[in-house]
Amino acid sequence: MTLGAVASVILAIGGAAVFSALHKIEEGHVGVYYRGGALLTTTSGPGFHLMLPLITTFKSVQTTLQTDEVKNVPCGTSGGVMIYFDCIEVVNYLVPSAVYGTVRNFTADYDKALIFNKVHHELNQFCSVHTLQEVYIGLFDQIDENLKLTLQQDLTSMAPGLIIQAVRVTKPNIPESIRRNYELMESERTKLLIAAQTQKVVEKEAETERKKAVIEAEKVAQVAEIKFGQKVMEKETEKKISEIEDSAFLARQKAKADAEFYTAQRAAEANKLKLTPEYLQLMKFKAIAANSKIYFGSEIPHMFMDSGPGSSSSAASKAIDALSEDRIPTKKSRKKHII
Repeated sequence: MTLGAVASVILAIGGAAVFSALHKIEEGHVGVYYRGGALLTTTSGPGFHLMLPLITTFKSVQTTLQTDEVKNVPCGTSGGVMIYFDCIEVVNYLVPSAVYGTVRNFTADYDKALIFNKVHHELNQFCSVHTLQEVYIGLFDQIDENLKLTLQQDLTSMAPGLIIQAVRVTKPNIPESIRRNYELMESERTKLLIAAQTQKVVEKEAETERKKAVIEAEKVAQVAEIKFGQKVMEKETEKKISEIEDSAFLARQKAKADAEFYTAQRAAEANKLKLTPEYLQLMKFKAIAANSKIYFGSEIPHMFMDSGPGSSSSAASKAIDALSEDRIPTKKSRKKHII
């Protein structure tokens, strides 16, 4: 073998060694290393890295959110019916700082022991204490949440840093005869729900009509109450106006009566003050002047005498006496008032 051939072989071996020593870690992953089957404490992040060729190997462990699908999980209910869950999805992620401890305890394929096997175990535990009715219908909506909580409790103690984000459980497969019964029961339940909803609609419509009638009646009552109030106010106003007019009329009458009373009182007081001998004498003469008759001539005494013998008038006698006392003159003398 020539020197050139040896150099070419050495160069090829060296190139292969360098190529095997260079490796790449993807984003969202952490590299762990083995040397002679032993896990090294060294880990690496994303990017290109070098390692001893042919002696050191590595594995890339994902630390971002991933979904593990556990398929065809058998489950026996408390009644002895075997059912199967086609697919159970477990969304989880591993914290980068916990990669070394998790891989050391459960290898780089930690999800087989911590997720796949645990799902089988926990789901069978759940089914074994519940009936088919509960698993398939009654408690089906709680399976995913219960499974998530149970898995997380175990992982917190066994593999801190492995977080269960969510669990999604599909409807299990049950025997065909039982499934038909459930479908028939669900159909009847649907009919019952439809009937119940129809009844609610009818009740709601009746309630709406009743409320409309009540509102209309309340409106009519309110309008009547308002009109009644208006009439009452009008009557009260008329009453107040009448009271005011009566009060004014009464005040006027009272004032008039008071004025008349005052006038009469003052007149009485004035007349009382007039009751003097002089005033009474004056009034006497005025009365005589107003009611007297005037006679003229020398034959006045004879005109009062009655033509019958032995008879005389008392009025004529009084007149003659009065005239005699006053010395009534003859026809040409001045006038004199006689009673």
